[in-house]
Amino acid sequence: MSLTPVPVALRALLDSVPGPTPGEMLPLSQCAGRVLAADVAALRTQPPFANSAMDGYAARAADLEAGQELRVVGEAAAGRGFAGSVGPGEAVRIFTGAPIPDGADAILIQEDAEGVGGPLIRVARPAGKGQFVRPAGLDFETGEVLLAAGRRLDSAALGLAAAAGHPALAVRRKPLVAILATGDELVLPGEPVGPDQIVASNSFALAALVEQAGGAVLDLGIARDNHPDLAGKIEAARRAGADVLVTLGGASVGEHDLVQAALKAQGMELGFWKIAMRPGKPMMMGRLGAMVALGLPGNPVSSIVCGHLFAMPLVEALLGIADPERDRSEPAILAADLRGNDERQDYLRATFEVHDGERRVRPFAKQDSSMLANLARAEALLIRPAFAEPARAGDPCRVIRLR
Repeated sequence: MSLTPVPVALRALLDSVPGPTPGEMLPLSQCAGRVLAADVAALRTQPPFANSAMDGYAARAADLEAGQELRVVGEAAAGRGFAGSVGPGEAVRIFTGAPIPDGADAILIQEDAEGVGGPLIRVARPAGKGQFVRPAGLDFETGEVLLAAGRRLDSAALGLAAAAGHPALAVRRKPLVAILATGDELVLPGEPVGPDQIVASNSFALAALVEQAGGAVLDLGIARDNHPDLAGKIEAARRAGADVLVTLGGASVGEHDLVQAALKAQGMELGFWKIAMRPGKPMMMGRLGAMVALGLPGNPVSSIVCGHLFAMPLVEALLGIADPERDRSEPAILAADLRGNDERQDYLRATFEVHDGERRVRPFAKQDSSMLANLARAEALLIRPAFAEPARAGDPCRVIRLR
């Protein structure tokens, strides 16, 4: 079977998504990090009235010539405006955010006003019409679309939605991703470890990636290397209504790698199997009814790299985020020589360093896909395309930042 190139595999995976998850209404206080299911339009105009951008005096611009004396006839503060109007030769003491009184069209900031005595002030520096006046609707107006569907709600977006008058927002339901580790050799952290066993780590790493992308996790635990146990765990994911089933391990070609057979026995339509990448070659994708099945390798680094490249974009597609297929890499400069590459695209764990004032990226000398410590220290994945020619320190490259 020929190896599927990474871009082809990602396109096939995203094409398997029938559409984004349904929307649900949530109070604004619960929307941080969620993804909008509908555009957000302003329910009010902001600011709703012209107001002062500075502390000072509201007056007519025609009276704000240097040396002019004005009589202070009142005060305006935020939430407590001046009820009268400003006439010729008059001013109103005003504070930031207070409504501009009728008749006034400029603000003389307090630094440019001199006290004369009693209610009189003198203009030390002139102010022009509209100076330090925020007009009504400066920020937005009623009905204006402020946030588009597919936007992930960060602090600025939430603040804007609140200012626009929204107590609740329509957001996408978090895609439910069921995670199933497989293998007789696995035990959970804290459990006794037999002489031929290892501690399961992949499910915890993949759960973190899924949640980082905006999904919800259903941990199915560990399935042993037998068809009944695998079948029961797969059926549990389907009963729970999982949008995605991620299996960890058991997707290779050994006689104990039973995942693909177990999925096919329940009706999975295989999309692809084996990717032209390193690490992560024995990756599999298919559809099992409405559920996407993503089989990741059992080696820890392989599963996490595949999680970055495939599982996270898949969650984004289910959330309706624009362009989940986008290039997530950025340019960098090599800090070390690299040999030529074969037909598989490499993702090398690497760190950044400064060389002669230039920031460069250096891959670790050891890249075995079982070595989690290197991955935890890595700051980026250095991409080596298939059939890349040998490269030298100082040559350009592409990297995907990990943190």
